[in-house]
Amino acid sequence: MATYHPHRDQLQLPDVLSALGNPVRLGILCELAASPGERTCGSLPLEVTKATATHHWRVLRESGITREQREGRYKAVTLRREDLDTRFPGLLDAVLNATPAAAGSA
Repeated sequence: MATYHPHRDQLQLPDVLSALGNPVRLGILCELAASPGERTCGSLPLEVTKATATHHWRVLRESGITREQREGRYKAVTLRREDLDTRFPGLLDAVLNATPAAAGSA
């Protein structure tokens, strides 16, 4: 089953902002932005149920904030920084700079 990732030109500002309006997803964004590379879904300390975590990962992916790639049993997740910076210049940095350090702890 293929995983949906919107093309860069399909990214919509309301979708991105709506996805980042949730504190859990904002925390995930901060964690991914601080990571030197890809992460697995299970490597982030989320204090929600597995079903809720799956929902948050789906919202981030479908809004175009993250990209998921299967690697064996794991899903590798990366922040689509280049796509977001190209489509919405300065938005990602503004959100990250305006986010309190406490929100970075997902």
